[in-house]
Amino acid sequence: MAAGNGLILYHILGLASCIALVYFSLGEVDLRDAVPALPFSGGASRAAAAAASLPFVERRGKRLFLDGRPFYINGWNSYWLMDLAVEPDTRPRVSSMFRTAVSMGLTVCRTWAFNDGSYNALQLSPGHFDERVFKALDRVVAEASEHGVRLILSLANNLDAYGGKRQYVRWAWEEGVGLTASNDSFFFDPAIRDYFKVYLKTLLTRKNHLTGLEYRDDPTILAWELMNEPRCTSDPSGDTLQRWMEEMAAYVKSIDKKHLLTVGTEGFYGPTSPQDKLNTNPGEWFPNNYGADFIRNSKIPDIDFASVHVYPDNWLQHASLDEKLKFMTRWITAHVEDGDGELEKPVLVTEFGLSHQVEGFDNAHRDVLYRAVYDIVHGSARRGGAAGGALVWQLAAEGMEEYHDGFSIVPSERPSMMRLIKEQSCRLAAVRYGEEGARKVLKTVCA
Repeated sequence: MAAGNGLILYHILGLASCIALVYFSLGEVDLRDAVPALPFSGGASRAAAAAASLPFVERRGKRLFLDGRPFYINGWNSYWLMDLAVEPDTRPRVSSMFRTAVSMGLTVCRTWAFNDGSYNALQLSPGHFDERVFKALDRVVAEASEHGVRLILSLANNLDAYGGKRQYVRWAWEEGVGLTASNDSFFFDPAIRDYFKVYLKTLLTRKNHLTGLEYRDDPTILAWELMNEPRCTSDPSGDTLQRWMEEMAAYVKSIDKKHLLTVGTEGFYGPTSPQDKLNTNPGEWFPNNYGADFIRNSKIPDIDFASVHVYPDNWLQHASLDEKLKFMTRWITAHVEDGDGELEKPVLVTEFGLSHQVEGFDNAHRDVLYRAVYDIVHGSARRGGAAGGALVWQLAAEGMEEYHDGFSIVPSERPSMMRLIKEQSCRLAAVRYGEEGARKVLKTVCA
């Protein structure tokens, strides 16, 4: 019996070797379209090979480039990837999200690379990290690489979720070194700025236990984002926030010159903007920019591309669908014009969404508004403009109701949204490769 089993094993290994030989001889054939993707195996050599084979995304003037061609992003937000990659029983949702995204032709995911002092915290206290959670982030980066997805990793939160700037202020206050209990001291307190720099250096120089690459050397990461939606309401002049952005951007670039960097702003125009731009600010943001100043912030030399968010139902409460559509079009177009002109940098719509919790919500409204965003990006791409892409907020895997926030979309439950996303993927691929090339590259998506 033992000899018989050994003979069978011998034949199985021989067959596996033949399959491997055929696989590597095929070169550019993408077998992910031929067989279903398996959950991430955790094999270090496989993950390292996938990461090492990728070129870096770079900026040339007002456009992003990848492998010598203009690169236009159809992407998505799933902020929760690291959180769910911690526990074995929730990791399959991460794999499922990547598979679903790739099946729609999505190429970039924006997600959190922070969790400060809360449940499953990455940073337990200033300069002290949970290796278990760091390995979860390693897994997210490695699995993204295996699926051919790039990541925009956000480094801090203006909001309280996952710790946010409030947690840094609390740490400083508890240690008796904080200047004030104001959350805005995150931006001006020297001790807190030092806390944040320790975190930045630790993260950027982290060696992924699966790939063997330090994060700063991994092309899977498209860009770092300094903070999700930074605001400093105590200084409407914008000077405090501007100084913090300049300092932290320079610090990141002193450690990592390979990756792109963005601020993470929502796009509010501030004191240095002309009146016609200020008039574009929505609702209550018209007189109060919360310390942000889009053009000034985006001009920082170490910032490679500008970011814009847009939530018409939050910003224009009680507005009609037509009013929301007109605002979204005006808002995004104004910022793309900034990228084309004064900034000469790419502009990415890194968050956009419509909540199902708004009064009178209809899924068809989402389709209309999201198509408007996609049309602006596609139109700009066709003429070589500054609109670098758009990332919907947010996509979720099945069975994740606890992570839904009113904006979440489970693609399998929204066929019309899936079709819309696929269509945008194919349109942008056609700009990059031509119609025939897009069908070849994305295969089942654009067939």
